[in-house]
Order: sequence, then C-alpha cells, then structure tokens
Amino acid sequence: MKILTLAAALGLICAASAASADRPAADKCAAKLSADAQTIYKASAPLITPGADARAVITDQTKAMVMNGSLSRGAAKPAAEAAGTCIKLINS
Repeated sequence: MKILTLAAALGLICAASAASADRPAADKCAAKLSADAQTIYKASAPLITPGADARAVITDQTKAMVMNGSLSRGAAKPAAEAAGTCIKLINS
C-alpha cells in the first residue's frame, strides 16, 4: 500500500512538473502582452494541464471576464488570441 501511495504521489509530481515545463517561457511571452491579454493569461495559465483544451480554457475565462464587466466585448477576442499564443508554450 505504501508503494502504491508513493507511486501515486510521484505521478502527481511528474504531471505537475510536465505541466509547468515551459511555464517560464510562457510567462516571459505574457510579460509582453497588453494588459487585457495579461489578465486572460493570468486567469487561464493555472488551468492548463497536460491534455487540457487550452482554447476552451481561454474561451471560458474570457467569457467570464466579459460577463462580469472586467473586459469589454471589443477587446476580448484580440486579447484572448494574444494570450493564447503564450499559453500554447506551457504544454509545448
């Protein structure tokens, strides 16, 4: 049982490190984004895990920001697209 628990913990650690393997590059990319795109990036990046649908994550986060008034409809699409270019680096 201890071996199984250890194996599960090791698997979680490996998955976490794989998910953030290129996070520094993505963060560096995001630093160059507009304020709106950075906001989307900051909301979406923690949700990007191996196998996650990055487009769906970005879309959901962006829609939520538009609905709560923290992002205008007009700024949403270009900001989401810009944030997406950096988020792609996380799992690349």
